[in-house]
Amino acid sequence: MIRTIDVPALVEQTRAGTPRAIGRLISLVEDQHPALREAMAALAPYTGGAHVIGLTGAPGVGKSTTTNALIRALREAGKRVAVLAVDPSSPFSGGALLGDRIRMTEASTDPGVYIRSLASRGHLGGLSVSTPQAIRVLDAAGFDAILVETVGVGQSEVAVAGSADTTLVLLAPGMGDGIQAAKAGILEIGDVFVVNKADREGADATVRDLRHMIQMGEGTTARGWRRPVVRASAMNGAGIDDIDAAIGEHLSWLASSGELRRRRTARTREEISALAVAELRARMGDLGSGGLLDQLATHVVDGASDPFAAADELLASIAPG
Repeated sequence: MIRTIDVPALVEQTRAGTPRAIGRLISLVEDQHPALREAMAALAPYTGGAHVIGLTGAPGVGKSTTTNALIRALREAGKRVAVLAVDPSSPFSGGALLGDRIRMTEASTDPGVYIRSLASRGHLGGLSVSTPQAIRVLDAAGFDAILVETVGVGQSEVAVAGSADTTLVLLAPGMGDGIQAAKAGILEIGDVFVVNKADREGADATVRDLRHMIQMGEGTTARGWRRPVVRASAMNGAGIDDIDAAIGEHLSWLASSGELRRRRTARTREEISALAVAELRARMGDLGSGGLLDQLATHVVDGASDPFAAADELLASIAPG
């Protein structure tokens, strides 16, 4: 039996920034609870104010440490900050990546900071399928900045660019990240590049190679943003102010160029498409074992039909619902 939820009260408390209410709404998102539709409709007028910043990069480059340092810089600027840290398994598993976020303990006691882990649940792209709706909850809760830290899965992390206004790509010396970046297509998604652990040997070469690769791949975006390479050592705070400044400059460019609205429209289009496809898959499931889908598959195997005609018939049966 599904427990009744007082959605209006939950939304009101979320708008007031109550952590418990925010957490309950994000749980509804993760569970795809039936009350989620009502909650999203109520939150919709209050979204659009937060700057969504994605942090991506291969495991070991220091994403969690950099996230923690950025939280501190944003808080010093008087901004309320939320963090969505995507974990590869369960948000309460205590696994290695979640364990790394012990570094955020200091920030978690700050009432101006909200930190939540989401389970990727095997979803490729370094993000959880729940990420867009979770971002909407935090946006409506009045946070100025939302940091989305990806799971760290390497070449499939490019999905973060579809969920963020500004994407930070982190690399580190001595990890072969230059080649990894080129292979993963990360050069195309990054708005700001950060060479972390820049106090290590090989940092100068990494910065030089990265700048060269960016220039080779057109150093500016099609709309005129010149993508910077910032040196940092997040563990001791070096370079964090430079990262923060680059993020601020990018946001100003987004707003003045019209790119902010274009990006948000594009990612909302993908979000709507994903929800529609999920609904279609759910309806197809009802036609599964012993149902129309099995019948159509049998017809194709027997040569009485073809896959395209069967797909058309399946869609025709689903659409009216």
